[in-house]
Amino acid sequence: MAVNRETSPAGPRRSTAAAVTLTPKEVWSILRRHILLIIVLTILGFLIGGAAWYSLLQFFPKYTAQTLIRVLPPIEKDPMLIGGGIVPQQIQYGYRLSMANIIKQQSTLRELIDKDKVRETTWFRRFAKYDEQGRIINVNQCILKAFKDLKKHFSAFAHRDAEFVVLSMTCRKDQESADIVNEMATLFLDSQGDTKQGEISAKLTELGRRRDDVRRDLTVAEQALAQVRETSEFTDLERPAGRYFQHTVTLQLNQLELAQNDLILLIKQAKTNIENLEKLAVGPINEQVERQVEGDPVMVMLAQQLAILESELAGQLTRFGETHRVVRRTRELVYEIKDERKIRQSVIAEQVRQANLKNAQDQLIVLLDRSDELERLRQEAEEDKKDLDNARVQYEQRVAIREERKQTLDDIKAQIERYRILHDDPETPKVQRVGFAQKPLEVSSPRWEFYFPGGTILGLISGIGLAFALELLNDLVRTPRDVARFLQIQLLSVIPDRDEDEQVRDIDLCHVVRQAPYSIISESYRRCRTNIELSGSAGSMRALLVSSGAAGDGKTSVAVNLAETFVTGNKKVLLIDANFRRPSLQTIFPKPVEQVEQSKFGLSDLLLGRCGYQEAIRPSGIEDLDIIDAGSMPANPAELLGALRMEELIKEQRKNYDYIVVDGPPVLLVSDAKVLAKIVDATVLVFNASATRRGAAQRTIRELKAVDARIVGCVLFAVRALKGGYFQEQFRSYREYQKLQVAHST
Repeated sequence: MAVNRETSPAGPRRSTAAAVTLTPKEVWSILRRHILLIIVLTILGFLIGGAAWYSLLQFFPKYTAQTLIRVLPPIEKDPMLIGGGIVPQQIQYGYRLSMANIIKQQSTLRELIDKDKVRETTWFRRFAKYDEQGRIINVNQCILKAFKDLKKHFSAFAHRDAEFVVLSMTCRKDQESADIVNEMATLFLDSQGDTKQGEISAKLTELGRRRDDVRRDLTVAEQALAQVRETSEFTDLERPAGRYFQHTVTLQLNQLELAQNDLILLIKQAKTNIENLEKLAVGPINEQVERQVEGDPVMVMLAQQLAILESELAGQLTRFGETHRVVRRTRELVYEIKDERKIRQSVIAEQVRQANLKNAQDQLIVLLDRSDELERLRQEAEEDKKDLDNARVQYEQRVAIREERKQTLDDIKAQIERYRILHDDPETPKVQRVGFAQKPLEVSSPRWEFYFPGGTILGLISGIGLAFALELLNDLVRTPRDVARFLQIQLLSVIPDRDEDEQVRDIDLCHVVRQAPYSIISESYRRCRTNIELSGSAGSMRALLVSSGAAGDGKTSVAVNLAETFVTGNKKVLLIDANFRRPSLQTIFPKPVEQVEQSKFGLSDLLLGRCGYQEAIRPSGIEDLDIIDAGSMPANPAELLGALRMEELIKEQRKNYDYIVVDGPPVLLVSDAKVLAKIVDATVLVFNASATRRGAAQRTIRELKAVDARIVGCVLFAVRALKGGYFQEQFRSYREYQKLQVAHST
């Protein structure tokens, strides 16, 4: 199945009806992939249809005879008008259809079987068994078989546009088919007569009774309307038609709400002003208060005295010097005036700030009182509005009932008048024979026009059905649709197969993000990183376990490239190889010659206490990406990974790294992965589109959920672009987009 949908990073898609339904693009993709099978079965169906047609033509031919009965319209003219009346085409067709139904009903067919001429035909005799005297044995069973065959091969068809009912009969003898049709036409014409006028009379009686009932209902509706007018205190309940109208109660309510909104804004402003004045009352004196203080008359007088004394002090210093008695006295006066100014300034400033605060508080009290009054008036207006709306609803309901009764009464009167005209018309209703059925000249079945196209269509349908069966029976997890429908977990990203991306043909898949940053596979890893970052709160998923159900599903490539995408996002990452049985990071990130002896320790050595953190951690050769190799193979991997030291390792390295990516072992092969899943913040599962089956994927998820592991989502790895699939178009669009970017950058 082609990949033609994506999952949202916000959360996992659920198994809904929309997820089960195939989209038109998916259907087209399946047809393109199995076109050869469909063509072969279509040709085979064509040949089988032709063989069936030839065999039936030789051994079981059938003949069909037809005749026409003209059905006159219910009303050909209106006696009240000059000229003929025109009956609607739909009424005429309905009447013809009723005639055809009468012909096909059980009683009419039963009367036809009782006709002597019909019982003498070969068609009837093949259902009967005769005794030695020529009498029919078990008459009821014979009639039942004949009735079933007649119901199957006799038809009465009413033309939609022409005024005819077509009678037809199909049997193996050409002359017998014509005889049976003629007998039915004669039987039907003879049975039509006075019964039609009796039906019309009964209909008129029923319509008269209904008319009286509707009149009584109309009187009750008028009384209910008058009662609403009397009990309601509002006089203008009916809305004017054709123009916009608002009641005075509504206008008053709108005005009160506008005034209340304006008052709310004033109250908010007053509260804000009080808060500001309260802060100013305890803080330093601002410039505005200083200006008010400086305008105080006492402060002005003291300032003038201070200026005079300072001038005198300057002259005395020149004449007498610093130590003279007059100078000291003058200086003491200057200090006294300054102290007095400070005291006066503090008093006046406090008075001004308290006065401003008091004025603001008084203003708030006035506004709150006014708000309470407006709220009371608004509630009264709302109650009036509710009463008005209830009264209008009751009035409009009763008006609607009255108008409906008037319309029903008018319709009934029109029907009564129409049926009276039908009853009095001497030609209502009439059926006329157009002619007698003639012996058919050619077979009606089998027809090559049916068998050849029918066989072809059946072959085509069989091919399409087989194609869909082959497609839907494939139980690989190949598409995002399979993830949403069968696994019901979040799809973090879809990693295309190497053969689908020309930019990574000669590149190690473990270093696609670094060596081919503009490839679509690199973009898929960056999408995975973004979805992980958006799947939880900030810092909630810093330690990630990358695992899979089986070996070889691509989990190591996902873990390495995911770590490198975090590094490209200016994050510091620690990549840990926790797969003791099949370690791979030491091969993917080979150690330089000078570090071989220095970095000989790994995760197992660290957990066994043979080395410290700094000895086990080594640089990867990529800035901000460090590695902890698996180390030597321990005797008890699961117990070692589940020990307290592993938890301490994750907890300690959170302080040094933004993200910790653990390349773990397969979940279904060993128990190590389940132990690690309980230690880390979240687990990323990798499913290989060409190898992972739905049952294995579901079991992997169940195994992790059984230990309460947090699964952040899954990565679909090595997805191929199937014929007509979504990825073919995506690859082409991505390459064109990249070319456009390169052209703009150059």
